[in-house]
Amino acid sequence: MLADYLAQEPLAFALLVAALLGFATVGAWLGVTDWRTHRLPDRVVLPAYPGAALLLGLAAGAAGEWHRILGMLVGAAVLWVGFGALHLLSRRGLGFGDVKLAGLLGLYLGFAGGAPLWWGPFFAVVLGGLWSLALVLAGRATPATPVAFGPFLIGGAALALAVLA
Repeated sequence: MLADYLAQEPLAFALLVAALLGFATVGAWLGVTDWRTHRLPDRVVLPAYPGAALLLGLAAGAAGEWHRILGMLVGAAVLWVGFGALHLLSRRGLGFGDVKLAGLLGLYLGFAGGAPLWWGPFFAVVLGGLWSLALVLAGRATPATPVAFGPFLIGGAALALAVLA
């Protein structure tokens, strides 16, 4: 995707790079914060929505790929609603911060396409599950020990974007 944008339009490339730098910056901040505190602060997550939507939308427009705007909006809605339903089913298992983060990541994943949108959350669940299993096997946790899921959501999205986009 990035190479295609470089070949198509330098402005689209620059906007996409800016959006991905925002993803990396906000993702690193939120990942570390959630890992340490089990919180994903609204003051970081919520302002990232319009920034990501604007940069990704402008990149899509500059490249003439208007369908990507619909993809990112659908991606955000699908992940927000899907993770919202999971939150309602088990409030102790998945926090509302994870729901808001999933919606933000859905912008990026939906922009990249249907496969990354599906694989990003899948990778997150696998990574989080493997980490939790390792903690249990090492005797550092029990199956009931809470684990911050935000870092795995971010890692799963990053992996899907790197491998599939």
